[in-house]
Amino acid sequence: MGADVDLVVPVKTLDRAKTRLVGARLDRPALALAFALDTISAALPAVRRVLAVTSDPSVVAELRALGVESIPGPEGLNESLRFGFDLLRSRDPASVVGALQADLPALRTPDLVAALATVSGRSFCPDRQGTGTTLLLSAPGGDLAPAFGVGSAGAHTASGATPLLGPWPSLRHDVDTAEDLRLAADLGLGPRTAATVTPVGC
Repeated sequence: MGADVDLVVPVKTLDRAKTRLVGARLDRPALALAFALDTISAALPAVRRVLAVTSDPSVVAELRALGVESIPGPEGLNESLRFGFDLLRSRDPASVVGALQADLPALRTPDLVAALATVSGRSFCPDRQGTGTTLLLSAPGGDLAPAFGVGSAGAHTASGATPLLGPWPSLRHDVDTAEDLRLAADLGLGPRTAATVTPVGC
């Protein structure tokens, strides 16, 4: 299915991103940028296209260098996702459109490919705690209906989405805290995140 999937990836302005990621020597904006770039770089080979929704000029410049399209969008995660979804759906009324979180710095392309291969309708991948959502996919030609936020896994299940549960740990491991980052490092960080954390000994 991957070749027919288009992804929306929302990226906050760097000064507002990852506010729970605190540590004496952690550069929060730099890490948020590295997370997004590693996530998107890992996703690109697995899908047809990635559309980032961001208004941060630093993020836009880095994405342009990767050949990734970006557009400014409204405030709010779900609002940004609906905005990006509407654009992608207008380009292809029959496609699968997905929402991928931008904080998966250990994401491996094979894990995303494997997850996409199991999809047969609107579905989502829960995070490692089982309460949040890292990936949400529409049915072909269907609505995305994002309900991200606290308890999003339950909200997506209640709305009829099927959980994707399989051996793809890097797809389930989002990073909000310093402890999450340490656990992600055990899986293997993407090159930009690894280069950003190495000077602080993570």
